[in-house]
Amino acid sequence: MVKCKITVLKKSIYQELADEYCKSKTGICTRFEEGDVFIADNSTIMPEGFCGYAWYDLHRLILALMTGGNFGSYSWNWMKDDDTMIACCTDGIRPVVFKLERIDP
Repeated sequence: MVKCKITVLKKSIYQELADEYCKSKTGICTRFEEGDVFIADNSTIMPEGFCGYAWYDLHRLILALMTGGNFGSYSWNWMKDDDTMIACCTDGIRPVVFKLERIDP
């Protein structure tokens, strides 16, 4: 069965937006560390330790990869590699960027 490897590439914070719009002091996301790796071996089950909000944001892309879709030559003609997608969570203050890779066991 096809799996999806999820790698945390980058964590960011837009401090000026946090200062202006957040009720309390906030910092960079503490849920993940750059380089963290998770494996989704079932397209409907979130990997243990993963953020539920990020899973919701990424799930449609993970599902597409795990069911044969791609973001290279076939559909969006966006990524260099058909088995890879770069995406992020929708936290506009402190986004986390992920690399999604289709992998065969």
